[in-house]
Amino acid sequence: MSSYDIVAMGAGHNGLVAAAYLAKAGKKVLVLERKNHPGGGVSTQQLNTPGYWHDEHSSVHIMIQGNPMLRQDELGLLSQHGLKYHYSPVPHATVFPDQSVLYTYKDLDKTCECFAKVSPRDAETYRNFVKMSSDILKVFMPGLYSPPPPLGELVAMLDRTDEGRLMLEYMTRDCLSLVNDLYESDKIKIHLLRLVSENLQHPNELGTGMGVLLMPGIIHTYGVSQPIGGSGKLTEALVRCIESHGGEVRCNAEVAQILTSGGRATGVRMSDGEQILAKDAVIGAIHPHVVRKFVQGVPEPVLKKAERTQLAPFSIMVSHYDLKENAQYYADDQVGYATMCEFMATDSLDEMLADFDDLKRGLITERRLCAGGDESIGDKTRVPAGAGMFHGITFAPYTVTDKRWKDRHWDEFKEEIGDLSLAHYRKFVKNLTSDNIIARSIVSPVDLERSSPNSMMRGDLHGVAPYFHQSAGARPTQDLGQYTVPGVERLYLAGPFQHPGGGVYGAGRATAIKMFEELGMDFGAVAAGARQDNANPNVVATAEKVTKKEGMVLRGPANEELMHVEAIDRVGDELVIKGKSFGTMPMQARLDADSARAGLKLLGLGKLAFLATLPLRKGTGD
Repeated sequence: MSSYDIVAMGAGHNGLVAAAYLAKAGKKVLVLERKNHPGGGVSTQQLNTPGYWHDEHSSVHIMIQGNPMLRQDELGLLSQHGLKYHYSPVPHATVFPDQSVLYTYKDLDKTCECFAKVSPRDAETYRNFVKMSSDILKVFMPGLYSPPPPLGELVAMLDRTDEGRLMLEYMTRDCLSLVNDLYESDKIKIHLLRLVSENLQHPNELGTGMGVLLMPGIIHTYGVSQPIGGSGKLTEALVRCIESHGGEVRCNAEVAQILTSGGRATGVRMSDGEQILAKDAVIGAIHPHVVRKFVQGVPEPVLKKAERTQLAPFSIMVSHYDLKENAQYYADDQVGYATMCEFMATDSLDEMLADFDDLKRGLITERRLCAGGDESIGDKTRVPAGAGMFHGITFAPYTVTDKRWKDRHWDEFKEEIGDLSLAHYRKFVKNLTSDNIIARSIVSPVDLERSSPNSMMRGDLHGVAPYFHQSAGARPTQDLGQYTVPGVERLYLAGPFQHPGGGVYGAGRATAIKMFEELGMDFGAVAAGARQDNANPNVVATAEKVTKKEGMVLRGPANEELMHVEAIDRVGDELVIKGKSFGTMPMQARLDADSARAGLKLLGLGKLAFLATLPLRKGTGD
């Protein structure tokens, strides 16, 4: 029977991130993965032909670019462990049936020029919206990479300011109504809605509108990236990080049960019967629907709420093609450089919405809802010299009710559905022809579930649906929203079903912060040990800018601005502190006599003396 400080069940990227921080802190860490390779949804494999490297699930890394894990290179992934990103100047494109294209460039001016060809009014609306989105981003982004507040507390906080109430409105509304309020052109509406629908959400689903607010700011602030060599290069860098600190990642190792004793997680039992002890804690990539299967001692009401969490209303079917040469597009060459590209069967908003409605009912739509592209155009390391590849994604129901395939299993007809999508792609790609295709593989929603049975339930790559009631500290439920499991101490959750959601966020950082806190460790000290890597175009040198602000700035563990105090005034027998939190949200706090006395008590004589000399000390911007 072996023993470690930390044992992690599942080597998805979130679990690996959490484990890496613990390993960096000096803990003896073991990560266990049931598959023969780590990564979960962040994996790049030779699926068809040797030399052709396909992303199994995630391909585009968007939200992780704001994570201090990368921006401050806290784990050394960029500077020490080989992770490199490619940033296309064309993050997003939508090609319509007439081969006209709408582009979202990293450059806002170029984007607005493109939009203005369709609607000058919409182009100006978009420009103003991006400015607002970028301002809101400063409020929102820091909270994506640390434990969230309970949903009720978040709502109460947002409801105190105009900016917060705007965020709250977007969080509770649907994307369609918000886009209809702002824009006049169907093409521009489709372009923006298809982008946020990549989160596996219907455009008119209430409680999903935040994507409309945030995505423009994210694209024009951080860009859209892919690791050079494939999505799995992030996983490889995380594994190297863990191993460099003495940790271990073991594949072909399936966990059957979380061991508990006295209401505390103590280790795991493997499917072959081996028991591995965890002295400090266990990290579990355990979907809320299967907590009962893996963990004993959880109160029944907690389990029932977990099992009621809602999944996405549809899934995806993926097509992986190995090509003799790069894909060539009818529209123009720029399409090939789009990191995210939608191939539309219609330029009518009503028709697109009807297709989403049919999809939710389990139908295979005649008008395909497809996206895809040749990732080797921007990254030649993915294929042999001179060759190409095509990665196609089609929205598809997990349970097919369509009369053509009703009562048949996906395994029986997925090639037929793959042919339908191929016919659609050929309307946009000149050479996606039999003489250029070497091999292909089709991955159905059922295959996705098989690939990650404890995470991608019913083919939901993002764990659970991104609805408002399953957000922040209520993701996936109020009970499980703080990465812990009631009734079982020292068991911590990591995965796409936790805050902030599905996709590549590096969200295991928040799990690690929670663990550091409860294990009595200093997360900030560990995170601060990493240097900034100037080779990363998204490392933002904010420290100098922050120190030049008038007033007092309070920073978080990764040097991010948490609060900017602009004024401290006396009002009667109280001090009133005024400023902004996270850069834009107005904040006002009061300090009364009792609180002041309590603060002085916390400081003590030693810290009071230090406080008196602090203004004389050298600052970070000196």
